[in-house]
Amino acid sequence: MASTIALVAAGPVSAQVSLITGVRLNQTPTGVEVVLQTLSGGTPEVLTSQDGETFIADIVNAQLRLPGGENFLADNPIEGISAIAVTAGEGNQVRVTVTGTNAVPVTDFVVENGQIGFRVTPSAETVTVPPPPTETETSPETETETESQTVPADEEIIELIVTATRIAEQITDVPASISVVGEEKIEEQTRLTRDLGTILSQEVPGLSVGTQSASTFGQNLRGRNISVIIDGVPQSTNRNASRDLRTIDPSAIERVEVLRGPTAIYGDGATGGVINIITKRGRGEGLQAETTVDLNAFPTNIGETFGQNIQQSFSGSFENFDFALNGSFSRTSAQFDAWGDRIPPDPNAQGGIGDSNTFNLLSKVGVNFTDSQRLQFTVNYFRDTQDTDYTTDPIVDEIPGRQRARALEGLDLDDSQQTTNLNTSLDYTHDDIFGSSFQGQIYYRDYFTRFFPFDAREFASLGNTIFQSRIESEKYGARLQVDTPIVDAARANLLWGVDLVRENTNQPVSIFDPVAFDNSNGLTYNRIGSRTWSPFQRQDNLGLFAQLKWNVSDRVVLRGGVRHERINVDVNDYTTLSGNRIQGGELDYNATLFNVGSVVYPTEEISLFANFSQGFSIADVGRVLRGAAPGFTVESLDPEAQTVNNYEIGIRGNYERIQTSIAGFYNTSNLGSSFTQDFEIIRAPERVYGVEFALDAQPSENWGLGTSFTWTEGGADVNDDGDYESPLNGFRISPIKITAYIENETLPGWNNRIQALYSGTRNPTGEGFGLLEVDSYVTLDFISSLNIGRGRLVLGVENLLNAEYFPVVSQLQGADTAYAAARGRSIRLGYSFSW
Repeated sequence: MASTIALVAAGPVSAQVSLITGVRLNQTPTGVEVVLQTLSGGTPEVLTSQDGETFIADIVNAQLRLPGGENFLADNPIEGISAIAVTAGEGNQVRVTVTGTNAVPVTDFVVENGQIGFRVTPSAETVTVPPPPTETETSPETETETESQTVPADEEIIELIVTATRIAEQITDVPASISVVGEEKIEEQTRLTRDLGTILSQEVPGLSVGTQSASTFGQNLRGRNISVIIDGVPQSTNRNASRDLRTIDPSAIERVEVLRGPTAIYGDGATGGVINIITKRGRGEGLQAETTVDLNAFPTNIGETFGQNIQQSFSGSFENFDFALNGSFSRTSAQFDAWGDRIPPDPNAQGGIGDSNTFNLLSKVGVNFTDSQRLQFTVNYFRDTQDTDYTTDPIVDEIPGRQRARALEGLDLDDSQQTTNLNTSLDYTHDDIFGSSFQGQIYYRDYFTRFFPFDAREFASLGNTIFQSRIESEKYGARLQVDTPIVDAARANLLWGVDLVRENTNQPVSIFDPVAFDNSNGLTYNRIGSRTWSPFQRQDNLGLFAQLKWNVSDRVVLRGGVRHERINVDVNDYTTLSGNRIQGGELDYNATLFNVGSVVYPTEEISLFANFSQGFSIADVGRVLRGAAPGFTVESLDPEAQTVNNYEIGIRGNYERIQTSIAGFYNTSNLGSSFTQDFEIIRAPERVYGVEFALDAQPSENWGLGTSFTWTEGGADVNDDGDYESPLNGFRISPIKITAYIENETLPGWNNRIQALYSGTRNPTGEGFGLLEVDSYVTLDFISSLNIGRGRLVLGVENLLNAEYFPVVSQLQGADTAYAAARGRSIRLGYSFSW
């Protein structure tokens, strides 16, 4: 029992009241265990009694916070037990009831390190113990929300995901590679950094290392593009800003599901996979609150680097109503490298995170009209603004040899980098409409981002100007989907529906005085006018899809599907920065994509999967249009989508103390998406292939360790002769990535973790954009948390050994002004408590 409890124990939460966040049932030789997944605060007290054939345990100093604010109920879990229930009581009390069929069951309990478990044995006449049930009685949420009810026969948690199939599915039933990064893991990694791209790169095989900048340009999944979704709302724009992972603060996230590999289930853009971000929702009866404050700095320059983060959340439920409100504010001060020098605020020419303020507000309200009907409204607002007096010193480009980028003080710029992102959505679910389950969503997204100025006087196609661009985008959409049982819902079901999206986008620029710029050594930006860079575009998407799942037997699952997408892009007349007048027009794209796969269970612990899937994306039309030559017309563009054919096989093992997976993939595309040095798209056939491995183990109650391995390679068939001899650039193909960690509960309530990341070397043949040699590096981080008083004290040290290195994306830059070093050692100290 103690071993089981230790395995499901979450990291300690900051409160004297224990928060019960999950319930799991485990089969035993004589009955069943009821284990309460608890975020430890105070020490819960258990008072037992019985009423007729029911065993009753009242847990004092505890609150129930199951997903959606629901109670737990399992009817007839095993022979001899008619019901097991976990319900919220008045005040800080939770009740567990176990009802026997003919007599009160024998029930023992244990409380260890704040964790609670019950061992239930039916009456003596019970002779068989079938596997316990696998679900709580809660209504499904929207397509982007999940439940984690657990009750498999092999004593492991059954984790439900939605990303791969758009409905809640057991993760092992999906023939694809999927990573789930839960709230605890996200909170743990924020003790080092609040950059979501860096957090996920530590946790997800196949995802390249973080860029350490505001941009995700150069960070991809399996060498291709990523589709980022927040609560069902796509975060992409048809003028790619490479900011999709910097549109929400980690404090607003409940979990992240990453589908690794091309898919068309959500429409275009996911040629590398999907990152599905699911925000927090109301939990527990009554009002719950949590406060977090942390401070951070670089030890070598504390005064200039001192930053802070403040987070406040409220959540709860009252009868059929539940809500979540989460607000956070972060100040990121100057960033310093391991040499003790300030990192320019615009590293890698992609946008910096130094000297910036970030604000995020999440509000979610839900109403359960009946047991089968729910309405939910969500608003998430994110704003990230840089306010700095520094820029990149241009002198480094004139010094022979490879030079580290330098920061230069005295920047005079009225409008610095900024990103704002507003997501709103209204979701309705009905679990029983003529036997089918219905989910509908309407949403609106308002997005704005402003980049750092760019000196483009060496580029004739960019008008030989100094300019600062911004992207303005509005997106409206609707999703409708129906899950229909076929004959027997437990054997087969058909998911079908429609997606509608309209997006309006344009990219204007501000032009600056080159004389003032040169006279100030690149410090002064005097605005002298405005122009259009990428013209106004209206894009309409219509997607129709159907997905069939068939449980052939208890050990074989088959699934397959089809999606048809029609896309219309309408472009206004415009004039390029170089002065070419271009006539607007319309483009029509269409694509029909298929997928088919299977999962086989040779044993209860092992699952084998294989699948063929297709993903697609249309060209970044705005990028092509902004450099149009004289005589160019919009309708002369090739309206063919990039289609990716993906083949994958893998094996997963899920044992009591070991969880592991390995997968190999190979995919090809008829068109490419790499760029030349002049930002022209290389439309040549491509192939990408690789291997991914992950292992997590719990050798004892107090120890955990794990590792992951990612290797990806690829090439392009530039000559169209069937020989993929041209290597894909380093912004597409990352070096080998290896992560590892070891963690220990040193004392009750005191947890420590050391994690490492290795990024290998890569030296592709040839010359061109992103084909520079990349050197390897290793980083080490330390994370610690300790229960103190009414809360939890946390300590994080990023780059513990103060390693001197350059991020991969920096090493790929040709100009030394963009060759920025990585962050040196930084320390983050925080305290959080619930009340």
